[in-house]
Amino acid sequence: MHVRRAPITDRKIRFALVGCGRIAANHFEAIKAHAARCELVDLCDVDPAALAAAVERTGARGHADLSALLAATTADCVILTTPSGLHPGQAIEIAKSGRDVMTEKPMATRWSDGLAMVRACDEAGVRLFVVKQNRRNRTLQLLKRAVAEGRFGRLYSVAVNVFWTRPQAYYDSAAWRGTWEFDGGAFMNQASHYVDLLDWIVGPVESVMAYTGTLARAIEVEDTGVAALRWRNGAMGTLNVTMLTWPKNLEGSITLLGERGSVRIGGVAVNKIEHWAFDAPHEMDREIDEASYQTTSVYGFGHPLYYDNVINTLRGEAEPETDGREGLKSLELLIAMYLSARDGKRISLPLSY
Repeated sequence: MHVRRAPITDRKIRFALVGCGRIAANHFEAIKAHAARCELVDLCDVDPAALAAAVERTGARGHADLSALLAATTADCVILTTPSGLHPGQAIEIAKSGRDVMTEKPMATRWSDGLAMVRACDEAGVRLFVVKQNRRNRTLQLLKRAVAEGRFGRLYSVAVNVFWTRPQAYYDSAAWRGTWEFDGGAFMNQASHYVDLLDWIVGPVESVMAYTGTLARAIEVEDTGVAALRWRNGAMGTLNVTMLTWPKNLEGSITLLGERGSVRIGGVAVNKIEHWAFDAPHEMDREIDEASYQTTSVYGFGHPLYYDNVINTLRGEAEPETDGREGLKSLELLIAMYLSARDGKRISLPLSY
């Protein structure tokens, strides 16, 4: 990919944000945390009340729609915190305006849309960043290092559990929630970051079989799903997801079992190292206690760390940790799970393009 835009070194990076809903607050705080190096200059939302509240909170200029924002903004990068199904069209419009794009997860709800986003940004010579803030969690960084340094030896078994709660009121809070076109279900929306771990931590997946069900919520998409996976390195594993845990969020965990080690990272959102055992000691073992942290939010604390990489990339000081192509990996796995659940068969990866 050839990026035509020169690094920005003589001023603050300028961001604009589209979609002033639930997750936007994490972005506002992350930008504020890096106020010495970046600023938020423009906002837009189709809901006048949400827009007004965001303008008052941030001091950025408000716009009624994306086209109006693009016509007026001086932003270097435009952030998409809109419903997932809107990301592709908006990302392509931003790319054509010559600006970099940062999109929340999932980058799209359809495989073809994800490919189109990457293609459009390539053709426009702009960057596409996909938010994967959970990768910055200290617990997962430690696990990633243990895998990369071969401490497990051969990986045998993997288990990822996401046992959370989303009441009917959550889905009723906006018309787009719980729809195939704009949202995706428990796999694609709530468990998106956990699906990302399957490839990022363990490696490329060879094949997947899945079931999904809508057991209790009045929505189009699944509130519960399970998948069995086989990786190219021979490991096998499961993904268990439900939004029906009573009475509140219980667990977001990943367990890895290998020939020379076993680790379980749990808590509500992979925030606690609950088990860490290897055949040989290593200096990283001293970091276990400080890696675990308390969280009241399943979002974790990764957004400011994610922004640090984006800012450094735009300044020409780093490479993007999760660009569009990296984002496609988890989207491809998600789509494979949905195809398997729909058609009742094993789906091999990569998907045919």
